[in-house]
Amino acid sequence: MHIRTPGTGTARTLAALALAALAAATLTTGAQAQTAAPAAAAAAHHGVKPIGHGSRSAPLAKSRNTLSVRSSAAQGVVSPTPHVYLVFWGSQWASDPAGVAPDLQNMFKGLYGAQDTWGTIMTQYCEGVANGTTTCGSSGTHVTHPAATPLAGVWFDNASAAPTNATAAQVASEAASAAVHFGNTTQTPNLNAQYVVVSATGTHPDGFPNSGFCAWHDKTSSASGTLAYTNLPYIPDLGAGACTTLTDGRMLSGIESTETHEYAETVTDFWPSIGWNGRGGEIGDECENMDAYVPLSTGTFDLQGLWSNAANACVTKG
Repeated sequence: MHIRTPGTGTARTLAALALAALAAATLTTGAQAQTAAPAAAAAAHHGVKPIGHGSRSAPLAKSRNTLSVRSSAAQGVVSPTPHVYLVFWGSQWASDPAGVAPDLQNMFKGLYGAQDTWGTIMTQYCEGVANGTTTCGSSGTHVTHPAATPLAGVWFDNASAAPTNATAAQVASEAASAAVHFGNTTQTPNLNAQYVVVSATGTHPDGFPNSGFCAWHDKTSSASGTLAYTNLPYIPDLGAGACTTLTDGRMLSGIESTETHEYAETVTDFWPSIGWNGRGGEIGDECENMDAYVPLSTGTFDLQGLWSNAANACVTKG
């Protein structure tokens, strides 16, 4: 999974680690939950966005974090034409006190076109170039900036309740179910599809929040091919200020910051970890200490900064 520490892992390994973490500690709530982030649990994942509150240290010095591609493959390195499928998992979505479901839909509905200058950061990255490449130039197949919304589908999978304490393997299985639901049953459409499995308030996917992460992304094998997916918990359960550096008390900032982190990492490291990585991790890991409110055509959202090789810095616009 990609949870913000470099490395590789499988859903099965993460499931076992999550169960171990759950056996070792009881999930807490409120302020206590916000500070419970066992280092051992967080270190078990890669690409994780860790739980944090408020302003943190400034971005790392320039030139330390240059991203390079980790494979010469022509598929699975990046997502050239991103398609996002939001999966609101379980009948528990009858309750959405923070308004997460409409907010995430509106955010993705605005991440395209001329007004979205944040998304253009990713167009410098590509696949089909030599392992170790740091500048694509005109070579390879680049990430393209969407001309229309990248939101390709929304599914409220509410026929039954999602597990209260879903394992990583169960999250991966829900992503596979989503691929079938949306008709993406072969590898070809899944070369650009990412499935964001959003858990409802009061649930604890993969040990959240005691596992120490805001979210993570990974790949999983399925009958529909290799799938890219994200485990996105109900971050407002942690209270305002969690998973963002902004401190104005807005409840949705943390989940917006987290999902833009995971979205960008999935686009640029589609099947972890053969895509773009640096000393500080993936494109989002590099810049966890940078958030900005960015106006889109559908509203203003907390978008996390991304690493730009072209700018040699963390930036919030291309």
